[in-house]
Amino acid sequence: MPGLGLRATAWETTLAALPGHRSRTVLLPGFGERPGRGDRVDPASLGRALVDRLEPADGRVVLLGHSAGAQVVAHAAAVAGDRVAGLVLVGPSTDPRARSWRALVGRWLRTARFERPGQLPVLAWSYARTGPLHGVRTMEAARHDDIAATVAGVRCPVLVLRGRHDRICPEDWAERLVAAAPAGSRAETLPVGAHMGPLTHGPQVAAVVAAYLRPGASGADVSGA
Repeated sequence: MPGLGLRATAWETTLAALPGHRSRTVLLPGFGERPGRGDRVDPASLGRALVDRLEPADGRVVLLGHSAGAQVVAHAAAVAGDRVAGLVLVGPSTDPRARSWRALVGRWLRTARFERPGQLPVLAWSYARTGPLHGVRTMEAARHDDIAATVAGVRCPVLVLRGRHDRICPEDWAERLVAAAPAGSRAETLPVGAHMGPLTHGPQVAAVVAAYLRPGASGADVSGA
């Protein structure tokens, strides 16, 4: 699941570095799809929509979500129960200390100076297709969502992953999510990157995810996923 406003390209470099794992990126309103007037864009509704997109052939799945997309996959995992074998949250929002628009923008600006300039054309293209005003509407719903309460209701150990310079998801916020999650959950900080890790540091993100997927490594039963 990509971050808010992003397209499937946001996960391409990460998924390319995960050979042997069948994967697909799901786009939903506000997250790669331009929302319609009547579309619900709150994370809980989108989480249910994501579960509806799962196919019988998928079997048990591991859900990966980035930024506000992490809030969506957390809700999906809580709803889908045993259909979800693992849950990976990369740079999850929204830290309750940064729910106001002023705080959100401040953290974004403090993070942006550590991002790679080369990603700007991809971001501009993605946000233009999804629609900037729709992005604001979707973020307005996401910033009030309590992801810590959501992960408390999932059944699998959770991996919370962040880049070293990610001010949107600071280290202590990642640890707070792990504390709310099931036993065996853990947080990890990459030695590089900021908030856009799946796009800018795909191989490094993939290496940590691959270790999480390794049987017995995380406590998550991902053998059938």
